Amino acid sequence: MEKSLCTLAAVIFLGGFFDAAQLTDDTTTEVHLLLNSTSTAASVTVQLQHHSTAKTTPTAAQKLHTTAVTTKKLHRKNISRDSEEENNGEKKPASKTDEKKTQLDCPPLGLESLRVDDSQIRASSSQRSGLGPHRGRLNIQSGISDGDLYDGAWCAAYKDQNQWLEVDAIYLTLFTGVVLQGKNSIWSWDWVHTYKVQLSNDSVTWKTCMNGTEEAIFEGNQNAWSPVLGVLPVPTVARFIRINPQTWYINGTVCLRAEILGCRVHDPGDSSEQDLGSKDPLDFRHHNYNEMRKFMKSVTKECPDITRIYTIGKSYTGLKLYVMEISDNPGKHELGEPEFRYVAGMHGNEALGRELVLNLMQYLCKEYKKGNQRVVRLVTDTRIHLLPSMNPDGYEEAYKKGSELAGWAEGRYSFEGIDLNSNFPDLNNIMWDAEEMAIDKSKVSNHYIPIPEYYTQEDAMVSPETRAVISWMEDIPFVLSANLHGGELVVSYPFDCTVGWAPQEDTPTTDNAFFRWLATVYASTNLVMANPNRRLCHHEDFQVHNNIINGGAWHTVPGSMNDFSYMHTNCFEVTVELSCDKYPHASELPIEWENNKESLLVYMEQIHRGIKGVVRDKMTKQGISDAVIKVEDHDHDIRSAVDGDYWRLLNPGEYKVVVWAEGYFPSMRRCHVGMQPRATICDFTLTKTPLQRLKEIRAKGLKIPQDFLQLRLRALRLRKLRATTKVLNQRRVGQRTLQEERKARGA
Repeated sequence: MEKSLCTLAAVIFLGGFFDAAQLTDDTTTEVHLLLNSTSTAASVTVQLQHHSTAKTTPTAAQKLHTTAVTTKKLHRKNISRDSEEENNGEKKPASKTDEKKTQLDCPPLGLESLRVDDSQIRASSSQRSGLGPHRGRLNIQSGISDGDLYDGAWCAAYKDQNQWLEVDAIYLTLFTGVVLQGKNSIWSWDWVHTYKVQLSNDSVTWKTCMNGTEEAIFEGNQNAWSPVLGVLPVPTVARFIRINPQTWYINGTVCLRAEILGCRVHDPGDSSEQDLGSKDPLDFRHHNYNEMRKFMKSVTKECPDITRIYTIGKSYTGLKLYVMEISDNPGKHELGEPEFRYVAGMHGNEALGRELVLNLMQYLCKEYKKGNQRVVRLVTDTRIHLLPSMNPDGYEEAYKKGSELAGWAEGRYSFEGIDLNSNFPDLNNIMWDAEEMAIDKSKVSNHYIPIPEYYTQEDAMVSPETRAVISWMEDIPFVLSANLHGGELVVSYPFDCTVGWAPQEDTPTTDNAFFRWLATVYASTNLVMANPNRRLCHHEDFQVHNNIINGGAWHTVPGSMNDFSYMHTNCFEVTVELSCDKYPHASELPIEWENNKESLLVYMEQIHRGIKGVVRDKMTKQGISDAVIKVEDHDHDIRSAVDGDYWRLLNPGEYKVVVWAEGYFPSMRRCHVGMQPRATICDFTLTKTPLQRLKEIRAKGLKIPQDFLQLRLRALRLRKLRATTKVLNQRRVGQRTLQEERKARGA
């Protein structure tokens, strides 16, 4: 009875959009009559459960103001934050803007994020299976060719006004709006101009959404890519919702992609309701530029002993690129301690990475204070750098539109229209061209490939954001990194660029085995990627590759940050595509944090695999910078840092390692890498060559020591002896050859 009363109270308070007798059974009809005999002005409220958190959202009475159908802006704040302010007793005068924001606070059901299962979506008809209702999801992407199983929208089989796309919310839901988008295709233009919305509790009896005394006609799309929000005149409780197209592009067909906005009606008697969020007390919301700065400062204030904020440059519009350093000795490189980085927001509209990096800052701070040994070990043994927003200009553009209205590409590029992911120097083709022309390929440099001169010129099409990150890479001896993206569920690893500009071709590095390990570590611990029953995001099934793929085998990207990092510095880097939804609603952030938390932590821990050590001068014991560390059968060398320390990521095994530096004799030793998650220490001591010692002595104006003169004389004698021996051996070979020729003639 309590359950029925709660449900019917919602229906009646919502303005009688449905006839109560049509929406309920006999029991609730009696309750309807009972309520009608009392004062409907009584304080009747309906608590709405937010999709991602157990916190209570604002009551229905606070949310149900009449909303104009032409309203286009979607508010982005998490409802739970509004509730927290209410619980804290903060009361502010309600402005018209505040009312509008409150009306639109209900989150998406999850068509784009795939929280809505394919089985929950039906349609009146479909042109074919590849254009079925399961493809009617906001921002879903098609393949290059039309006509396959993965086209870019739901498309009806008929061009009439009887077609519909239906979504089952499973639970009673307060529906507030619909976001509509046209078909994704490079071959055809299809979108819906206007549509109606129908609601039902049983999927049999339907009522059309009304705007006063007339059926509401919602404005749809004017192109195929821009999402358009239609707000219900009166937010309404139901279980099923239909989108009923009325008019469409004259040269196209009835095709659409959609998202539904609604809040689940809270039912105290429903034991199936549970918290789907996170137990970590983190700030789960989207942060614009100013909010991000305040947030980072708050983390530093909470953990001043292990955090430091610094900037690496500015965006085109002057927004600073902030980095959070987390270390037990912030601001200083400690000998033997590896440097790690996460970079997010390279594409401004891929907002999940930005929020995950901010969450990670807060999490590491709080857990370190709690004494979490795993976090304490990470912070103590690693210098962590977190760049949450590489493209703040692009993010601000996407943020203005909001999570559902930013579309697939709004804010992706920099303010200048540059894709930062292909804006780095293309060092791959420089190396491959040099190898092709070289007589001896082993003489071609395989690491620290210099940046070409044309790239450094002022008029080069290089964004200030890219230049800032390159300088950052060169200043700090990073060992491991990940670049956080969105729009798919896969981890890609170098090379991203293919040989000969092939559109798709597996292009492995010499460290392919370790890169595959890094990618697997993240993918196998991500709760969504690791789910064998998950639905593919768009049109590519990465599960056949265990959710990892070589970048070139996916699609070629010349000038990627991954490839540049590997070829210009010591740093290994992969790209993580975090979610099907590039810009998930704030209600999804706690869930996404739980999906990625373990992956983010375990990936950082991989920096402690392989070998590490210090290359020192035998006499002075000082570290030697720029010493070359070469691992046998790995045609990619690394170099020691300023203090002489180095880190070489390797899988378990036995390795022959040779180290040399300018002015020193080479040194070789064998290093064993075990299965333990810690690096093997392999230090090297190098001896200067006599010539180098002589140069240094002369440069200082010192007297040449007697022992050095004797050593130098011995070296000259040895060189003369070798030369004489070589000449004698050549003579003997010549004489032997001559004798054999004479014998052959005599025979």
